[in-house]
Amino acid sequence: MVLTKIYSDSSLSLLILISASAWGLYWVPLRAIEQAGMAGSWSIVLVNACPLIVLLPFLAINLRGLKVHTLPMICAGLMVGTAFTLYANGLVETTIIRATLLFYLSPIWSTILGIIWLSERLTRARIISILLAVAGLVLLLMDFNNSNSVRLNIGDLFGFLSGVFWAIAAVIINRWPNAPILPLTSIVYVATTIISIIFALFIHNDPFPELNIIKDSFLTATIWSIIVLLPSFWVIFRVSQLLFPGRVAILMMSEVIVAIVSARILVPDETMFFLQWIGAGAILFAGVIEVLFGYNKKRP
Repeated sequence: MVLTKIYSDSSLSLLILISASAWGLYWVPLRAIEQAGMAGSWSIVLVNACPLIVLLPFLAINLRGLKVHTLPMICAGLMVGTAFTLYANGLVETTIIRATLLFYLSPIWSTILGIIWLSERLTRARIISILLAVAGLVLLLMDFNNSNSVRLNIGDLFGFLSGVFWAIAAVIINRWPNAPILPLTSIVYVATTIISIIFALFIHNDPFPELNIIKDSFLTATIWSIIVLLPSFWVIFRVSQLLFPGRVAILMMSEVIVAIVSARILVPDETMFFLQWIGAGAILFAGVIEVLFGYNKKRP
């Protein structure tokens, strides 16, 4: 593959680290557009629709890519699109820290699905990681009856389910690793846009935003989605096909760190109790155990 000839593993690892860190700021444009007057559900639509301005023309001149693993690509794209929609809704409905950590239970769901679907082994390390993640989940979502903390709401369910759908997508992509990136990325953003519209109209019952609010928010959405998030998404997908999955998964946890640190600095309401932080650490540590000891070390 061309990238492996041009770049070393260290360079590719740095690309993954930077790209995942950028996604740790995914909440920033969503919250900024919401504060500008647009309903949070429609801010998700706008941010995810803007990349189609770039993707669809490229896809139109490369339609042959849709003929390679068509059904798996559509299924993976729908699963990622659903995961993106749920995750973004979690970010605007509950705390940024909780939504991010609930999403990052996905390595555990990937493990369970891999055991069921791909006949992977249930090792002692995997049992420990699953139990640790469940314990962390309980602590993270524990209600301490404190008025300063954000109560559990539908956003927490969205964050939880986003990790499940991402895990399903990861298993599909793992089974068909040679799927072309451009068509897959296009399907992902089309699916995310459509599903986000469904959420805005039928789950949140939010009216279509006024045209002047869309105009005022368009530049913010375009800069973040096309210049920052889209290239980062493409890099993560492409480099994930080249590097050992365990290394990729570890490096992608930089998203969690950036999300937590940025939320703590920029959002005063982002507070958690000591035991909830212990739960957060348990979830991350469970992911590390799964990555270090759960993957097959031999690349296909």
